[in-house]
Amino acid sequence: MPAGFLQPLPVPSRIWEDISLDFVEGLPRSQGVDTVLVVVDRLSKYAHFIGLTHPFTAPSVATAFINQIVRLHGFPSTIVSDRDRIFLSLFWKELFRAQGTALLRSTAYHPQTDGQTEVVNKTLEGYLRCFIQGKPRTWARWLPWAEFWYNTSFHSSTKFTPFEIVYGRPPPILVRFSEPGTTVATLEEQLVERDAVLDDLKAHLVQSQQRMRSYEDSHRRMLEFQWGDKVFVKLQPYRQTSLATRTNAKLAPRFYGPFTVLDKVGKVAYRL
Repeated sequence: MPAGFLQPLPVPSRIWEDISLDFVEGLPRSQGVDTVLVVVDRLSKYAHFIGLTHPFTAPSVATAFINQIVRLHGFPSTIVSDRDRIFLSLFWKELFRAQGTALLRSTAYHPQTDGQTEVVNKTLEGYLRCFIQGKPRTWARWLPWAEFWYNTSFHSSTKFTPFEIVYGRPPPILVRFSEPGTTVATLEEQLVERDAVLDDLKAHLVQSQQRMRSYEDSHRRMLEFQWGDKVFVKLQPYRQTSLATRTNAKLAPRFYGPFTVLDKVGKVAYRL
């Protein structure tokens, strides 16, 4: 089993003070966008889904972030993200340094550091997969509904909905369409379609929650190293090439070293 137990991030003290960011890429172009910037508040679990278009840059992502997040919640104190080129750019670092925001990045090749946003990404993909019903280029149309449904759904860790934590009241009830409800045929068609999609979405989410009810530590083992210990480093073929030159990645050694442990960065991260 992999070494090292799960190390949860500190619980924030105020909503929208500590957030996490990530991209959902590889989506088909829909209504001019093909990427979603996922922003999650680490305390309330409230999320915003922002559509973006390739090729995007650090200034364009920062503009979208300010338009959709800062104007509603202000600048956060900390941002947890992976090591995407946008988040490593000088523009991004200088912008948030000027605002007093600390940028906390995950360890290379360890996306579980930002596990919360990774889970929201999977949930969003599940939402959209249920919404589109075999029409993948219509997903952008359902992005606002996905955000509304996620933020008004009960969260197992907080025992509340994100909407209730942020606004201090239960989320508004989405009134189902009843016949005869309207004389406008187009509106009636949209409402019937919306209710059918939400019913399917709810059923799929229940199944997804049942599959996700497991703890990460049940598949891992505890292991710690001390200063001066000798360890081997496992490299991922085709991806990590800076340490050793390999003429054939398929048959190259999987472990290199031994290397000396110089410092303990966290409970499960070390500097060699």
